[in-house]
Amino acid sequence: MAPHAEVAAVTDTSSVVVPDPILTKGDTHAKFTFDDVLPHRQQSEPVSTIVAAFSSAHMFKSKKSANKPKARKWDQHFSMESRSRQPSSLKGAMKYFKKDTISLCGGLPSPDYFPFQEVGAKLPVAPHFSQDELAETAQPFSAGKFDTLSGDSTYDLQIALNYGQSMGPGAVLRFITEHTEAVHNPPYSDWDICMSAGSTSALDISLRMFLERGHYVITEEYTFSSAIETVLPIGAKMLGIKMDAHGMLPDDLDHVLSTWDEKARNAPKPFLVYTVPTGQNPTASTQPLQRRKDIYALAEKHNLFILEDEPYFFLQMETFVSGQTHSVEKPFKPAPVKDFLSNLIPSYLSLDTSGRVLRLDSFSKIIAPGSRTGWVTGPSQVIERFLRHAEVSAQTPSGFSLITLYKLLEENWGHKGFLEWLMFIRAEYTRRRDIIVNACERYLPAEVASWSPPMAGMFHWIKLDITKHPLYAPGEMGLQKILDIEHSAFAALADMSVLCAKGSWFRAERGSDTELFLRLTFAAAAPDKMVQAVEKMGFALRREFGLEQVALEHTQNGHTNGHAK
Repeated sequence: MAPHAEVAAVTDTSSVVVPDPILTKGDTHAKFTFDDVLPHRQQSEPVSTIVAAFSSAHMFKSKKSANKPKARKWDQHFSMESRSRQPSSLKGAMKYFKKDTISLCGGLPSPDYFPFQEVGAKLPVAPHFSQDELAETAQPFSAGKFDTLSGDSTYDLQIALNYGQSMGPGAVLRFITEHTEAVHNPPYSDWDICMSAGSTSALDISLRMFLERGHYVITEEYTFSSAIETVLPIGAKMLGIKMDAHGMLPDDLDHVLSTWDEKARNAPKPFLVYTVPTGQNPTASTQPLQRRKDIYALAEKHNLFILEDEPYFFLQMETFVSGQTHSVEKPFKPAPVKDFLSNLIPSYLSLDTSGRVLRLDSFSKIIAPGSRTGWVTGPSQVIERFLRHAEVSAQTPSGFSLITLYKLLEENWGHKGFLEWLMFIRAEYTRRRDIIVNACERYLPAEVASWSPPMAGMFHWIKLDITKHPLYAPGEMGLQKILDIEHSAFAALADMSVLCAKGSWFRAERGSDTELFLRLTFAAAAPDKMVQAVEKMGFALRREFGLEQVALEHTQNGHTNGHAK
């Protein structure tokens, strides 16, 4: 597929159009693309600069979206808690607020009493993203208290630091809506977006929207530990579906649902699926397109609703080649945007013809976890219920985060710069993946340790052959014995100052463990520290499993899987 021409482009920061390199005034496309953003903005109403103004993705979507079919309805599946929630009286009153309105209604403090006249930071100039380049080329930005009044911006501190609507401020929501439509192109018309205080908060709200006590949530047999720890206190249960290296197995999912016995299970047939399709936490499995299509077809067959948790979507990597490490050019050379997007495995949102997916996105893994900012995309009916929960909990992400993200994404990078940043961190995580997997091949004992190289994300899932452990006794391996062996291996690594995550922490159906796993991450430690840690792991596992021991070395020669050549 030939790349499109990289063109000069713009973002809209007020009524004035300012340069931003991805949008064009050229012909629009059958599918909304980033090249359509500028002409669409020029034909649309400007973003409101009123404090706590109502906004919605419907205000920023392209006209093409309106010609698609509607999503199906989910009334009968909302929990009693969710059905009971009513709109916020105070937030609802803001729809009557106009520029000349004198409000004596909501308790919005006067910005005169915000002790911040201006905030600032230094931001990288795309594509100069490396830490060395950042130190030299980063440009300062500032956000003032009254930039909207002077016409310098569509978003300022008097708006960001006050109360806001739970769907998020229009100035940021517009960017996210354009990004979502251009990347995922949802196939139905009435999709909407609500911003969130990160995916953990969004997941908590989403689960509570749909679950009653005693209900099951379908997920992979190993899944995100925080999801398990959110579901269980609700009084619901996880139902683990068998996996392979490509994630959830459609045949097992179909079998479990087709043979569901409500009396034997003492629960209604599940309808809610929670999945992390890309770089799954903890196993790092990535569902290929056909696997996603097969699971979506089963969702249609069994009338399932899918929670698509996708913090690692843009961290889809090139294939691992043993002994090789991908390099990251300095300065970084981004690929054409069209090529980058075309190489990503499509999302469930992009396959969702009937409106049965709620996608959870987050800036945590692609910008910074401390931003506590994300967004959910799904059918308007579901997003409306999400809003009702958000209004009485987190309300909105932090105003400091929102103003910083606005300056970074809208006024500094624009859509092209943001995508180039995503290309950069994808390349960096690919390099880190190569380093840790090569280190595992070199230092971990092949007699007991095995894995599939990650294709996305930031985790490496190691299987340890429990039958090789000295405490293994055929016919006597109850749950406690397995957990004792797991803890012994975990503690052996901790004694070597290497901290990993236990596989049992991620077992969807707690207490059903039959195998032994450890989860490593290649996100945090410096590359040389990762190699050192894996070398220590090899030493500790040999000692733990009673294998031939080798001395710890810190050189780069002489060992494969810890054995002298």
